[in-house]
Amino acid sequence: MEILSGISPLKGILFVFFFLLVWFLPAMLAFFLNRKHFRKILTANIPAGLSWVAWFALLVWAISGKVRNKKGGKELAAQKGSKVGETLDKNTASSGH
Repeated sequence: MEILSGISPLKGILFVFFFLLVWFLPAMLAFFLNRKHFRKILTANIPAGLSWVAWFALLVWAISGKVRNKKGGKELAAQKGSKVGETLDKNTASSGH
């Protein structure tokens, strides 16, 4: 308790802020990098902060995970030049849409 009484309130608040920032770093990276499994990473991040091995595994997952698809499947397939995209375009043209 003597150690805590010697810390100013501002330093205590800054410590808690940076502690939580580091603890939830994998979840924040997953959010800003638009990862598909952001919610799973966030949920796993809560207990993973107690284990450095699990925390680093989540950090790697957040950095290297799949990007969430913001575009529709048709547009994405058409950009890749796949036959699925071509089939969708032909079906749409023949149906009059």
